[in-house]
Amino acid sequence: MQLTKGNPLLFPLSRFLCARHHSSAKLFVAGLSWDTNESILRDAFEKHGKIIEVRVICDHVTAKSRGYGFVRFDSETAADTARKEMNGQILDGRRIRVTYAHKG
Repeated sequence: MQLTKGNPLLFPLSRFLCARHHSSAKLFVAGLSWDTNESILRDAFEKHGKIIEVRVICDHVTAKSRGYGFVRFDSETAADTARKEMNGQILDGRRIRVTYAHKG
């Protein structure tokens, strides 16, 4: 069997590997204020469902927020609702962007 670009047996596999999976309970939150901490982020998102984990990524030297973080919900449904409701909202004086976190 020849492994070429046109091989019909490889197409489903390549399509599967390249597909973005949007069914995730973990959200990526960008555009955070430098003053936003995990408590503020949790408070903003917890009305959408049970939260398992909240992380604001901080600079290891200054301990200030790097402007992004993650929120993990206990269900994909809660994460989807939070993504739709919170994307573009103002949090701590900044307009945030909420997307599904990449797996990896």
